[in-house]
Amino acid sequence: MVTDPPETHYVRSADGTNLAYQVSGAGPLETVLMLGGIPVDLSAEEPGLVRLRKRIAGFSRTVWFDARGRGASEGEPRDAIVEEVFAADLTAVLNAVGFERPVLVMGGEGGGMVIHFAVNHSDRVSALVLVNSFAHYVQEDDYPWGVPPENLDHLKATLGANWGRESLAQFFAPSRLADERFRARFTRAQRVDMGPDEVAAIVQAAYERDVRELLPFVSCPTLVLHREGDRYILLGAGRYLAEHIPNAKFVVLPGDDHLAYVGDTDALVDEIEDFLTGVRSGSEGEVMLAALLFTDIVSSTEHQARVGPREWSRLADHHDAMVRAALAHSRGHEVKTTGDGFLATFETTGRALRCAAEVVAGAKDIGLDLRAGVHTGEVEVRGDDLGGLAVTIAKRICDLAEPGQVLVSETVRGHMVGAGIEFDDRGQYDLKGVPGAWRLFTVGD
Repeated sequence: MVTDPPETHYVRSADGTNLAYQVSGAGPLETVLMLGGIPVDLSAEEPGLVRLRKRIAGFSRTVWFDARGRGASEGEPRDAIVEEVFAADLTAVLNAVGFERPVLVMGGEGGGMVIHFAVNHSDRVSALVLVNSFAHYVQEDDYPWGVPPENLDHLKATLGANWGRESLAQFFAPSRLADERFRARFTRAQRVDMGPDEVAAIVQAAYERDVRELLPFVSCPTLVLHREGDRYILLGAGRYLAEHIPNAKFVVLPGDDHLAYVGDTDALVDEIEDFLTGVRSGSEGEVMLAALLFTDIVSSTEHQARVGPREWSRLADHHDAMVRAALAHSRGHEVKTTGDGFLATFETTGRALRCAAEVVAGAKDIGLDLRAGVHTGEVEVRGDDLGGLAVTIAKRICDLAEPGQVLVSETVRGHMVGAGIEFDDRGQYDLKGVPGAWRLFTVGD
């Protein structure tokens, strides 16, 4: 789900470098969010990050910014990994938004930088939250976490060669590998953020930075969060942080994703909110009324076997383009692809019906049989996905539709009373997992 982004502002650091930042929220706390991976001007395009920021904004005024040389900020990216430069840039942003002693939330490679800042500028930090991070990430005799020293050059070369490509998603966001739209956003954000050589140099410097001797001097409350199956930064590195920072709280979160805004972001924010405020406001998503359309290609496996992989690929691409064009005509919102079909939402039931009829007819024109199901009900927005019983009902209705048929619920028929549309009663059905019997209809000729 795309939302209108906050306005991007600029502030000059001590050396005159312009830094881009955004602010949201009006809660009683002050928070600096430094999770990396997405420049500020693209942040509203990533639903998981929108969800994460929205929840944090419920109890905090929050600022996030592009480090120098990255995204919309000026400067040389390699300068941003110098502790004194990072401190000057962060201080400039804090002063610009009037933050006195904020909470610093840092993910990944930046952990060492904020630890250094917290120790040397303790008067400007009220608490630390370190997400999937580390104090050092090169293996040593007394430190088994990280990359063997002899593999650093290979790692640097591999990262640079794959920067801006989908292959990195298997390490940073494995739960979203099948999501084509996420992969497109992920790779675009990398390219906008910085170049391959720059990221390789920055990651190597972050791995080699060693703040282990500073950990006993972190005096502010600290929360260390780490995903159990993180493939990029192993759990042991996070555990080491928590064991060596005085009184740090360590929480292991389920999941394999390294990026904080991918996976179960609500569980992550629950821990942050509880640590900072002592309460959990709950992770319920935004609830809205929507018309839901599910589509599905009938007998797709058999069709693919009949025409062969090349022709099937052409048909599938034609099908996807046709459905997306129909969604644009009816002002529908594509939620996700579902194997051989789509889930989409509409503000009105009438638009959902018009779109359903268009895609079923369009499929016939390219030699495919499509079935569609339409239902209207309350759905819960969960990042870029939807939840709730209404989604299940719409999917079950689609599964019952015959080839070339648009099947709808009685709720849909009720919404269209007075619209001049005739519906044919198809009888009552039991929908798997849904209480009661449901009367279903097709749209009359």
